[in-house]
Amino acid sequence: MYDQIRGDLFYIMLYTAVIVMAILASCYLLFRKGNAFAADITPPVRLRRWTAAFFAVFVVNHVWYMGPLFFITSSDDVHLANLVGGLIDCLTFFPLAIIVLFCMLQDRRRPLWPVAVMVMPLVVGMVWCVVTCSEVLFPVLIGYLLLMSIGLIVYMVFALRQYGRWLRDNYADLEHKEVWQSFVVLAIILLVFLIYTLTGDDQTFEYILQLIVVVLIGYLLWRVETLSDLSLLQPQALPADERATEVTEDDLPAVRDNIGELLQQHCVDARLYLQHDLTVAQLAQAVGVNRLYLSQYFSRQGLSYNAYINDLRINHFVSLYQEAVAAQRSFTAQQLAHDSGYQSYSTFSLAFKQRMGQTVTAWIRNADK
Repeated sequence: MYDQIRGDLFYIMLYTAVIVMAILASCYLLFRKGNAFAADITPPVRLRRWTAAFFAVFVVNHVWYMGPLFFITSSDDVHLANLVGGLIDCLTFFPLAIIVLFCMLQDRRRPLWPVAVMVMPLVVGMVWCVVTCSEVLFPVLIGYLLLMSIGLIVYMVFALRQYGRWLRDNYADLEHKEVWQSFVVLAIILLVFLIYTLTGDDQTFEYILQLIVVVLIGYLLWRVETLSDLSLLQPQALPADERATEVTEDDLPAVRDNIGELLQQHCVDARLYLQHDLTVAQLAQAVGVNRLYLSQYFSRQGLSYNAYINDLRINHFVSLYQEAVAAQRSFTAQQLAHDSGYQSYSTFSLAFKQRMGQTVTAWIRNADK
């Protein structure tokens, strides 16, 4: 296989292009202060740095494998170089891939030491393989890698469910905050990458592997730059005329018992729900109650904070639509959705369908009959 690749100019160009692409992506995340993908979004600094390190890993690994691909001809030397490359993957690629996934979840700062514990058996096994220049342990290491991957998938499913609940309990607008779709895409890309790494043994495999790396770098770079840093979206103080009167601890029991009335006064009647990126902490400030009590109130009502705000916004949309029709004014659903507090029409469409049981277009068509 290597003899064929050494004479394939197109593959050499592709291989070099992947290295250059990874270098540029890593430098971009490390040194560019602005966001070339979405100027109004500030991604998490921690995620950018770890992703830059992840891209740098591709550079190191690809440069290392240039030896057996282009320069080393002895079969023994190629075998040893591939074993060392496997060790480098265990020390860098696998742990950094897991860390990047963890950093996308912003509900809490997850410790990274479990990642080292997870990959340690792989590292020890690969060190033994390099020292003995043997592949005897490969079946065991591959089995462990698969078990580790399954365990990680199970953990991420639960972590994503927890993260989704956290988002809906704290944010009215979920644009540029959700990540489960990205996890599915990245999991598929990494799974294909792993399958070809373990089973590929011909020139076609090498081409597919490089194309997978190109897709992975491009998609991951886009995902990182379009994910908002939620630590920067913590609520600023509301204007004085939007705050409820501050209460003392003696008043809290009465306030807790009247949260529904306070929400009606300070959120519904004041139309505070039209404010973009309104958080539960801001709403608690407006109501004049502890954030925990407000969250408990929504929980007792059997709904999330996000669902509560969506209900108010969709009701507002319906009212705006009826007023526009009655006054025979021209309008678009996109404009009415924006006036109802939605920054993204796709987000509004999804929320509307979940609430009304039909699409916006179908609802307007039925309402006009």
